[in-house]
Amino acid sequence: MEELKKIIEGCVSGDVRAQEKLYNLFAPKMFGVCLRYAKDTTDAEDSLQEGFVKVFTYINKFRYEGSFEGWMRRIMVNVSLEKYRKQHVMYPVEDISIYEKPNYSDDILDKISANEIIEQIQKLTPRYRMVFNLFVLEGMNHKEISEEMNISVGTSKSNLARAREILKSKVQTLYGEVGTNANSTA
Repeated sequence: MEELKKIIEGCVSGDVRAQEKLYNLFAPKMFGVCLRYAKDTTDAEDSLQEGFVKVFTYINKFRYEGSFEGWMRRIMVNVSLEKYRKQHVMYPVEDISIYEKPNYSDDILDKISANEIIEQIQKLTPRYRMVFNLFVLEGMNHKEISEEMNISVGTSKSNLARAREILKSKVQTLYGEVGTNANSTA
């Protein structure tokens, strides 16, 4: 922890070697964060670079309240959100009553790896992927998502429901039946 504090202080003073250390220390993890919101690895790399520029620009604002990694992660998510807002127009969908909460069988979770799940999430449309990631991976609620993405709470809920349905369908197709009516041999 003390070593990280020295690196941060070096970055605040503009020390290039400290910036390089910080980048090498956090880039792999932050790339994973960016990749969850990007359409491909090139887009994720762009977000990572832009995110680190912001980290180095605003590192003097870090107040050592909470984790530095969490602070940096928030910057990476915000960069991804900004890129998304510039590239996509959101259309509100208010009626989420047509979507039911998916009911997953534990058996399917034994068949699919985390990388395969991430791969399927990456295939979602950008708006569904963004809402899904913010809700499931970042732990934001629909009110927070609606504020971050400039959409209504209802749109956030419907986009999440639709993303879950799409993922459920993809998992069913690739790995077998999902839900309470799972295939069984009688």
